[in-house]
Amino acid sequence: MSLSPAGYSGTPLARKLGMVTGCTVVVEQAPPEFMDWLAPVPPDVLFETQVTPATDIVHLFCERRADLAARLAGLRGTIRGDAAVWVSWPKKTSKRPTDITEDGIRELALPLGFVDVKVCAVSAVWSGLKLVIRKALR
Repeated sequence: MSLSPAGYSGTPLARKLGMVTGCTVVVEQAPPEFMDWLAPVPPDVLFETQVTPATDIVHLFCERRADLAARLAGLRGTIRGDAAVWVSWPKKTSKRPTDITEDGIRELALPLGFVDVKVCAVSAVWSGLKLVIRKALR
């Protein structure tokens, strides 16, 4: 059994995050080693720097609630109805300064029409919560 750079064995991170062949991904404020954590990435996954109608997955890394609130509000009006947004925040055990919690993400996301559908460990430091737009609002 091999360990990923993030220190976890099992399902590759790219797969956990829903990355499939040919999808388009935008990652914002990721740690420098994030791309290493994703390996192996499925073929033809396209990483872009801006959200467009072609974007399938947006992955936000945040440490401050106010920053997350602004970013989620901006994304809500720009992402496609069936796109996914992953929000990663530092785990409590990481001892990194943050005012974001899993429940806090929900408090910000639910009023915008998002609903959370999955949680996963992104690394030893970062957790991730997957948000999608509520079906009734698509």
